[in-house]
Amino acid sequence: MGNSNKIKGLIIAFLIVIAVISGLVVQIIVQLPNVEEISNYNPSESTVLYASDNNVLARLHKEENRRVVPLSKISPILQQAVVAIEDERFYKHAGVDFFGIGRAFTKNLLRGRIVQGASTITQQLARNIFLTHQKTLTRKLAEAFLAFQIERRFSKEEILELYLNQIYFGHNCYGVESASQLYFDKHADELTLGEATMLAGLIEGPELFSPYKNQTLALRQQRIVLQKMIDLRMINKETAVEAAQTPIKLYPNNIKRLGNMAPYFISDLMKDLVDKYGEEVVYKGGLKVTTTIDPNMQAAAERVVENFMAAEGKKYNFSQIALVAIDPRTGQIKAMVGGADFKESQFNHATQAKRPPGSSFKPFVYTAAVNRGMSPGTILSDRPTTFKVTPNRWNPQGTWKPMNFDRKFHGNVTMRTALERSYNLPAIKTLEMVGINAVINMAHRMGIESDIEPAMAIALGVSDVTLLEMTSAYGVLATGGMRTPPVSIIKVVDRNKKTIFEDKSEGKRVLDENTAAVMVDMMKGVLTRGTGVQGQIGRPAAAKTGTSQDMKDAWFIGFTPQLVAGVWVGNDDNRPMQRVAEVSVCPRIWKEFMKVAMQNYPVEDFVRPAGLVPVRICLSSGMVANEYCPSDKVATEYFFKKDAPISNCYIHPKERPDVDDDEPVMEFIPDNEEGNEEPVYDENDRDKVWY
Repeated sequence: MGNSNKIKGLIIAFLIVIAVISGLVVQIIVQLPNVEEISNYNPSESTVLYASDNNVLARLHKEENRRVVPLSKISPILQQAVVAIEDERFYKHAGVDFFGIGRAFTKNLLRGRIVQGASTITQQLARNIFLTHQKTLTRKLAEAFLAFQIERRFSKEEILELYLNQIYFGHNCYGVESASQLYFDKHADELTLGEATMLAGLIEGPELFSPYKNQTLALRQQRIVLQKMIDLRMINKETAVEAAQTPIKLYPNNIKRLGNMAPYFISDLMKDLVDKYGEEVVYKGGLKVTTTIDPNMQAAAERVVENFMAAEGKKYNFSQIALVAIDPRTGQIKAMVGGADFKESQFNHATQAKRPPGSSFKPFVYTAAVNRGMSPGTILSDRPTTFKVTPNRWNPQGTWKPMNFDRKFHGNVTMRTALERSYNLPAIKTLEMVGINAVINMAHRMGIESDIEPAMAIALGVSDVTLLEMTSAYGVLATGGMRTPPVSIIKVVDRNKKTIFEDKSEGKRVLDENTAAVMVDMMKGVLTRGTGVQGQIGRPAAAKTGTSQDMKDAWFIGFTPQLVAGVWVGNDDNRPMQRVAEVSVCPRIWKEFMKVAMQNYPVEDFVRPAGLVPVRICLSSGMVANEYCPSDKVATEYFFKKDAPISNCYIHPKERPDVDDDEPVMEFIPDNEEGNEEPVYDENDRDKVWY
């Protein structure tokens, strides 16, 4: 009876075990995902940003940096190497290699520890796509069942393609194409035997065997793979020895390079892409984005900013530089540097920082004036003047007595001279003549999007704007009055090679062509005779300098017909700088950049203004100069025919030697009744007259 009861107990225990295992198997099978989903499976794939020359600029991803390619784009020798080291019976088993399991069990038993695994490529694929990496019996059983199903549904080639695009190779890099690019700077179908076997050797421990971390271990793994391929008669010994002895050229800079060029531009672009397509698509959807960045220009911009920061930052007390370059004909941003060091601060001073542009705002004032019919030769008064203004944040007392940068006044000057030398009083009086609203409207039409406070001080650039706005707005002058908003993306293609966006921006006329031509003609003088002479680049160009109050900001924006570039220098904490205007820091930065940026562009000149006639005038009277006018008061200037003076100077006839040469010619606003030396202009009265 005793033995009979024991046998019955064993049978019952066995049946219970079988029942438990059967239940477990049934539970696993019921909960298994449908392998048909692999047909629609899209692995997480990095979005690739390309420069305008189609070279890779950066890859955007989160957990997985991956670029999916078909099996035909993967080197056959790499396919063989991976099969050899990961699953030598891949083409013989049906998903689970029982022979391999037995071999691994024996080796592990003899060594007393796990030295070899037996998961097939198909099992690894099932685990990576559907399961976790927890080492449990349940997971191993599920992995095996899924492997059998995958093998029944898909061909060996399809399984290998999925696997090679899925597997991890270290440094956040997934798939053989991304790994080939990262380690060897080439495509997966271009790998040599030595390179292929090194990659295959990484799969066992990507972080441990990375040649960037431990080249000795990486080479040891490579030789293990080569020996395995010899054993399987995939290659002969001589070929393996040659591959092992051939030095492998690694590209460690690739780890730093991806996303390193144009980091400020890329950071802004990522925000735009996420806003448009969503975070999931941008970081995992495998978009191909062709950007507007010109690598040569970008490299030049970064180099110039770095050099000037190192050589002159401390000397002249500035800690930030921003530079942006745009093709004014297309609006395409060709280069962008948003600050001195992206690693220290990601704040983009080209697009995010709103700063007072100083005198670089004056072209909007004079453009509005020329658009109203004023001529480059129009005489303007540069004399001490007190203005009555509505109290505001710049003038809380309601009075304003502006000065010039050189702390001097220069009497009567032409509009051209006032712009070239950046005199303040003529700009303010010009704004009064054309009206504050007219200047604000002109700035907005040309591309300034920031709010501009309606006050007389805007003539001196006190309203905050961004460098990108200013640079783009100057582009309207470069193109003869055509406005194309800044763009950073040329084309976006999804993972299915479908174009989902293509830039089709077209210029819109916002300014009369001849008005633009007249302004360009005057702004050329800033480089040849005015405040920007140190920015000359040996070809036709026009520009304007700018400094804000107390030397807290310095600007320089200039352009040729093909490219407009803006430079800003300053400090985040608004500390005043030292002598940046006197030593022309911004014009010299602009010059160094433009010399490189324009190398491949033919020399072009701007359209000449029409309707202007030259007249030799006396600055004291604004009339035609005669032989008695002092030479320092005589200049040849251009006027629209309707404005060209025809009468001779009345201040310097032979009979009137006692007349004061500095007597004002046209006081657009009368002196005050009390007879003060300084005329007092009332902002509100002016508005009533000129609006």
